[in-house]
Amino acid sequence: MTIQQLKYIIKIVECGSITEAARQMYISQPSLSAALKELESEFGIELFYRTAKGISLTAEGTEFLSYARQIIEQTQLLEQRYTNGKPAKRLCSVSTQHYAFAVNAFVNLISRIDTDEYEFTLRETRTYEIIEDVANFRSEVGILYFSQFNEKVLKKLLKEHHLAFVPLFEAAPHVFISSAHPLAKREAVTLDDLEDYPFLAFEQGTYNSFYFSEEILSTAPHKKTIHVSDRATLFNLLIGLNGYTICSGILNSNLNGDNIVSVPLHTDEWMRVGYICSDKFPLSPISLSYISELKKLILEEGFTILPEAGR
Repeated sequence: MTIQQLKYIIKIVECGSITEAARQMYISQPSLSAALKELESEFGIELFYRTAKGISLTAEGTEFLSYARQIIEQTQLLEQRYTNGKPAKRLCSVSTQHYAFAVNAFVNLISRIDTDEYEFTLRETRTYEIIEDVANFRSEVGILYFSQFNEKVLKKLLKEHHLAFVPLFEAAPHVFISSAHPLAKREAVTLDDLEDYPFLAFEQGTYNSFYFSEEILSTAPHKKTIHVSDRATLFNLLIGLNGYTICSGILNSNLNGDNIVSVPLHTDEWMRVGYICSDKFPLSPISLSYISELKKLILEEGFTILPEAGR
């Protein structure tokens, strides 16, 4: 086993593809595949499932990866101490549902770190892909929510992937609408009030189950529905079509401007927003710093940070 082989494994997981990993590491795909097979043969384990859709870590591969990351991190510290003294590049990857506060916390994290080099990744993506990203170590932290409707299903899925859900805060559902919307001045609205306006929802791809919806009350009927894939498009449609979406209610004017407002929605439902991470391995210091930034923003919005009982 060599340090380079461990770096190969980490890069394959980050890319989700041997072909892309080989391209980024400037080696041929056959050479990378051979190095992978040699490592698997040496330890008598299978690190990846190989399918027509790509590759994913096996249970043995997940455990192996955790040790590989520790070795590489220690190697970087050793190089930093005894070679040129250059600080190691800071790494952080987060996958999240489409929350402005998650982006804002990411901005604050990068603004506060003191390092010459870093490589950060922020993925606003689908619910199931968030779980896959964290399970396969493409991201260390994932941001999503539980509700009365989806909690049992998501908890089961997280348990199967050896992931823990750590709650951050609980919120009553709100709707985002244009500041020029006819209902924008209301103190609160009902689904009946919104019936004639387009409902905007983030599409979930292959796993387009109600349980994976980013919008609470996903099973409620809507006369008009538009599915979108990114937050910018959704906000444009909120303004252009007097549409609405259902959310936690946290807005950031620095990132979203003043064209969108948040209005409480009359319902007995609740949203418990939190982060997911491996239930076997501790978070890195940089990921803990990101979570600290999340908590600061949540407190600034007037929410209470929930205890981490059950972690």
